[in-house]
Amino acid sequence: MFRRICKPPKSNSFFLFGARGTGKTTWVRSLFTSEKILFIDLLLPRVQQQLALRPDDLIGMVESAKPEWVIIDEVQKVPKILDVVHYLIEKEKIKFILTGSNARKLKKDGSNLLAGRAFFREMFPLTFAEIGVEQFNLSDALHFGTLPQIYSFENREEKQEYLESYAHLFLREEIAAEQIIRKIDPFRKFLEVAAQANSKIINHSNIAKACRVDSKTVQNYFQILEDTHLGFILEPWIPSVRERVMRHPKFYFFDLGVCRALARQLESRLTPSTSLYGDLFEQWIVLEVIRWARYSSRNTQLFYYLPHGGKEIDLVISRPGKKIILLEIKSTEFVEERHIEALNSSGSHFENVIKKCISNDPTAKILNGVECVHWKDFLHDLYGSV
Repeated sequence: MFRRICKPPKSNSFFLFGARGTGKTTWVRSLFTSEKILFIDLLLPRVQQQLALRPDDLIGMVESAKPEWVIIDEVQKVPKILDVVHYLIEKEKIKFILTGSNARKLKKDGSNLLAGRAFFREMFPLTFAEIGVEQFNLSDALHFGTLPQIYSFENREEKQEYLESYAHLFLREEIAAEQIIRKIDPFRKFLEVAAQANSKIINHSNIAKACRVDSKTVQNYFQILEDTHLGFILEPWIPSVRERVMRHPKFYFFDLGVCRALARQLESRLTPSTSLYGDLFEQWIVLEVIRWARYSSRNTQLFYYLPHGGKEIDLVISRPGKKIILLEIKSTEFVEERHIEALNSSGSHFENVIKKCISNDPTAKILNGVECVHWKDFLHDLYGSV
């Protein structure tokens, strides 16, 4: 059992969203063992059908069990039940934990999101801090990702089969079964193309041509991935919000293993010092920072920066009242001045910032005002603030 970073409210109802397989159900069951719990699993067809036809039956279940907490798993399966949840929170003072992997279904149905009576939390694949330095293996994380179930398999073949099944399950149960889109084949092609372009600046037109759909459809597809917690949009850093919406963002799939499965790249071996290894190392660090930001503070904003005619900075971390942090991410084992050119050139457009280069170089040093640190030291410091 991994000790998760996510902090639950102990005295208030909350939604817990996250992609399937991130460990939401295991986590909530482990947290509330001392209280009297009523657990309702909407993945069970019998339970789902009963509450879909008669949502008020939930009142009888609660009155009979007299629980302190009610956990409803995969709440998006029966959106109408949220009206009854609202009643039970308001009138009976029952506390609820409502897990879900598809916020789109609730938004689309205009569901009752409880008007502030329930907080929001998110669950992600395992972080470096949750896995622990003794069990963490960088090569495995880059190749297979860090979904909790991955750590139950002992060999490469089983991990690969799990990730391929996960990708198929997402298409079958989240997309086809919920009728999120009408035609599954173009979306299947989109997933492969988008996964192959993971972390790159989105070109909707090129992706649309590859999938034989229009650009608006591609934009909708990316929104589906966000709403089903399969990925994150990273906006460009531009001081003007109006200008920012005119520029193209990047997209990061939520887990490297799932991304590689969708891109059909699991057979590819990873070798340090190659461009593929470098890309995955950068993507992994960005995902770690995204997870840290979501777990620690909702006020943290993340961007990438690409000035006109300049060099791209991988990550910009902006927090209220604190210095902006500029990150350059390199997989090299020996950082030189050429590795920090983007920070020295494009970074000059910022004032009062901290510049860092994160790498595999074990020697901490400062080059031209840039703090060069090993990724383990960087992540230890990062998660120390959670």
